[in-house]
Amino acid sequence: MRKHMLSSLVLTGSLLVCATAQALNVQVAADWRSSHPGVNRDSAADMIVMHLVEGLVAYDERGQVKPLLAESVEQSADGLSYVFKLRDKVSFHNGEALTSADVLWTWSHYMDPKTNWRCRAEFDGRQGPKVVDVSASDPLTVTMKLDRPNPLFLSSLARPDCGMTGILHKDSVNPDGSWKSPIGTGPFKLGTWRRGTSIELLRFDGYANRGGEVDGYTGNKQPLVEHVRFIVVPDASAAKAALLRGDIDLIPDISSSDYAELKAQPNINISHSFTARRNAILIQTADPLLTAPLRRAIAAAIDSDALVSMVTSGLGKPNNSIIPEASPYSTPAMRARWKYDVEEAKRLLREAGYRGQQITLNTNKDYPAMYDSAILAQAMLQQAGMNVKLEVLDWATQLDRYNAGKFQMMAFSYSPRFDEALLYEHFMGDKSVQTRKVWDSPDAQKLLDAALATNDPAIRQPLFEQLHKAFLNEVPMIMLYNGITIDASSNKVQGYKSWTGSAARLWQVEKK
Repeated sequence: MRKHMLSSLVLTGSLLVCATAQALNVQVAADWRSSHPGVNRDSAADMIVMHLVEGLVAYDERGQVKPLLAESVEQSADGLSYVFKLRDKVSFHNGEALTSADVLWTWSHYMDPKTNWRCRAEFDGRQGPKVVDVSASDPLTVTMKLDRPNPLFLSSLARPDCGMTGILHKDSVNPDGSWKSPIGTGPFKLGTWRRGTSIELLRFDGYANRGGEVDGYTGNKQPLVEHVRFIVVPDASAAKAALLRGDIDLIPDISSSDYAELKAQPNINISHSFTARRNAILIQTADPLLTAPLRRAIAAAIDSDALVSMVTSGLGKPNNSIIPEASPYSTPAMRARWKYDVEEAKRLLREAGYRGQQITLNTNKDYPAMYDSAILAQAMLQQAGMNVKLEVLDWATQLDRYNAGKFQMMAFSYSPRFDEALLYEHFMGDKSVQTRKVWDSPDAQKLLDAALATNDPAIRQPLFEQLHKAFLNEVPMIMLYNGITIDASSNKVQGYKSWTGSAARLWQVEKK
């Protein structure tokens, strides 16, 4: 009850600030972790950053990479060089014109180890090709050179978790080099961030819109409202009540349990889409207790059909594969699943030498689907004879534990990726290099490296099938189902729709 009251007070105080201007009020379950693109981020932070900064390239509606700040991109015949021709007359939020010098400065900033950019390993040779040179031949031309060809280079640049490799003005940092705030080229600029309460974005009237149709993170991104205010409301019930009262205009991802109630409301619009988000139970393979036989016991003990049906109110479909069924790579071999068998789980526990040692399963209440998945998984594992303790954390703490690899089991959700190999790369890798990585099998990594080195479906298909077989055998996590994003908005909001990228896009959106 106290949490609900606090949320109401937060809403009241936030909305008074924008009472005299058109404002679109959007709920977020947790505060912004950081305004720094691709640094100390989560999917909610990425969503906000995508409105402020833009990269050279971006994903379109279908997951293809297209130019954004670049007018064109040319790849050399040997695959080692990329020439980006920048769009002319693009301005930063401070009024300065975008030039190739800004691209060079931004790249140097991201690749500085002190920045702690999430994606540095993908470009310094540790997790992919090494960018050996970045140069500018004129104010609107940038050339990037690699040490070896990589067909997913542009896809990596466009990744939302990399902050879209958003190009920044140098005044985004303080004189001592420390981070200040993002000065980008996006359709909105940063207003006031009241920590723990709200993040205000202001319409950027100088935005250089590409025009055309709304198309993923590129295309038409004209800002139509004066303010976007992300309001921190951790409690889902309080957020729903605020939406029904009109204090909030949009909840980007409602709980599926609220779907039927809100859909029946005449003043509420519902938009939903199926995404490549992966909802899972992670298992720490480095923990000496959680051996391969014990992990297989966990897989056998979890009834994915029942769990997914209950968590998604029947809207979701179980999928034990990293690759969603909508993908052209989802062949019958890719749809092989773990078999739910409690007696087999008990046998595997005996094989593993399990004697009732406590296993901690981390979750949070900020994201109801994670919490519900953890509750149900705990009950199923206990039925098979496992001593599982549920530890409920706030989301920020849980994410810190994930990034540090300090957990035994964890209910978790991975944000979408727009390439099938990147769906695996998201959680695979050497734990000694990146502690957040979940699956660090050297043999599996060789398969992934081969898939990352080509975009030929005929070569990739058998590699993905071998990866899926190894995934089911080694069980680094229990993949449960792909995401369903259900967005609820007031009927005053026009032009908004959910999409496969999962994150809310608030350009080309009006409030009447």
